[in-house]
Amino acid sequence: LQELVAYWQSAYDWRGAERKLNAFPQFLTNIDGLDIHFIHVRSRHENALPLIMTHGWPGSVFELLDVIAPLTDPTAHGGKVEDAFHLVIPSIPGFGFSQKPTSTGWDAQRIAMAWDRLMKRLGYNRYVSQGGDWGAIISDALARQAPEGLLGIHVNRIERATTFPANAAQALKTGGPAPDSLSAEERKVFDEARDFLNSGFGYASILSTRPETVGYGLADSPVGLAAWLYDKIADWVFTRGNPEQTLSRDDILDNITLYWLTNTGPSSGRIYWENLKAGAKLTAAKVPVAVTVFPGEVYRPPRNWLSKAYPQLVY
Repeated sequence: LQELVAYWQSAYDWRGAERKLNAFPQFLTNIDGLDIHFIHVRSRHENALPLIMTHGWPGSVFELLDVIAPLTDPTAHGGKVEDAFHLVIPSIPGFGFSQKPTSTGWDAQRIAMAWDRLMKRLGYNRYVSQGGDWGAIISDALARQAPEGLLGIHVNRIERATTFPANAAQALKTGGPAPDSLSAEERKVFDEARDFLNSGFGYASILSTRPETVGYGLADSPVGLAAWLYDKIADWVFTRGNPEQTLSRDDILDNITLYWLTNTGPSSGRIYWENLKAGAKLTAAKVPVAVTVFPGEVYRPPRNWLSKAYPQLVY
């Protein structure tokens, strides 16, 4: 952290980050009383499929910039014309350049409804949704709402709440042993989930119950904010504990600096509190769902758990 902060103070160039963002068309639109920031890049291929992609925490639109060119112009990146997407990348309310909610109720369900309105407002009456982390939770909410025109979703870094078997979830909650019904593969996932809850979940417990207690401390100290965000970045990248082997210092600091300049350390944590208050909506997903589980993720559900959670699992 000391090395990262020293680089931040002496060599980091925020103007370079501005140039990265400003290379793409960005907009604000008011939905349900909040200004929503989004990047919108149309493919040169007219029959491209509209796609809304959502970031997570402690992330931002910065984490998705490198996929814009391959998704909107696949033929220039070894893909086919039919792989092309018209791309919409919004900032979650309370994150980045989206407005901070001043009233309660902005949980994943409400954000999903706002995303549907955004896509329809842009003229996309048929579209798909993709996301990881909070982006996965919001995409999952869309799949369960199944608004007219949503063709399907793809998620990565999915959350336990939507896919963990009920008996295993209860055992985790109470501290009981793994259910006897679990296979060896399932027991391994259960044990990894318990380890994460015991050693890596403190941030979520705080944000789910007292987000602004820690949040306003983050608003007072750039190094405090950097430590809070960098800890999770370091824990969640594939090269666990060594994030600079996966991301450059500039990549990491682009994201942290955006949180600092927009003072979204406090407001970004509110989504955890909102979602705990709202509770999980576990009606069946009504559209096709594709899931990618990467090797370095903290939760790697087996396919049979995903099939139960998503009746139309296609990948």
